[in-house]
Amino acid sequence: MTTADRAAGPSAAPATPGSAPSPGGTGAGPSSPPGARARLGAVGLVLGSALSLQFGSAVAALLFPRAGALGVVALRLLFSAVLLLALFRPRLRGHTRADWLAVAGLGVALGTMNTLFYQAIERIPLGAAVTLELLGPLVLSVVASRRLVSLAWAALAGGGVYLLSAGDFGRLDTGGVAYALAAGAMWTAYILFNARTGARFPKVDGLALAMGVAALVSAPLGVVSAGPALLDPVTLGLGAAVAVLSSGVPYTLEMFALRRLPAATFAVLMSLMPAAATTAGFLVLGQSMGPVQLLAVALVVAASMGAVRASRG
Repeated sequence: MTTADRAAGPSAAPATPGSAPSPGGTGAGPSSPPGARARLGAVGLVLGSALSLQFGSAVAALLFPRAGALGVVALRLLFSAVLLLALFRPRLRGHTRADWLAVAGLGVALGTMNTLFYQAIERIPLGAAVTLELLGPLVLSVVASRRLVSLAWAALAGGGVYLLSAGDFGRLDTGGVAYALAAGAMWTAYILFNARTGARFPKVDGLALAMGVAALVSAPLGVVSAGPALLDPVTLGLGAAVAVLSSGVPYTLEMFALRRLPAATFAVLMSLMPAAATTAGFLVLGQSMGPVQLLAVALVVAASMGAVRASRG
């Protein structure tokens, strides 16, 4: 999500029933049953969104020597907030105290999730970080499902994590692993607050406002950590590119995809985030994973897809 944004993102995650399917999605299913060609095109849009988000994370990692993880996440969230607020121009008046509390909760979750995730990818490969981060939403789906079959998906995910620990993953930085797991916990909080905010604000107005809160949360840490380095023209330019790749492009693609795909199908496809992250890490950062690690990622992806389907079944 994040992934980080998950959107911001990190992007979307396996969601509980009734939750917003994605950071940038409209949450609305298609108005009429789409044809096979339209559905296939929508699948391509979702995959493009996932790749854009993870390539944005990879580019962000290239910026770490210039501004550090805290500086980069501050730039990413700041530019993302400016982009979303300018595009969607959310209404500021007429909201209740409960509305603003929901936005504040979502913004804090979003800012914290991205900060933890960027700390993780500063220390461990991108593919491994996203795989571990995905465990947070996966656990949420299993708990929300309350079905026996969900335990099988949880066991499959556990097998994937075991394979990671049995391979080269065991030599990775312990702090990076902890940051990735903490980011996964905050991804869960993001999903819950996203559902609450989506029910109170039209379209993506709530997300745009929450991104502003997230930028305010991360800015002090970024300024203290990076200082004048944040004003370097190259750093600013790359920070803007990260925001476009990690927020602008994914949110746009997801909005179009959700007009043609059911939300449940969308959520299943977004479970492919670890695969997209592994690809981006290899192509941009030169991070390779062995056969055992790739199998581990595949098991976690399969478990996530199964858990999503079980929670909506």
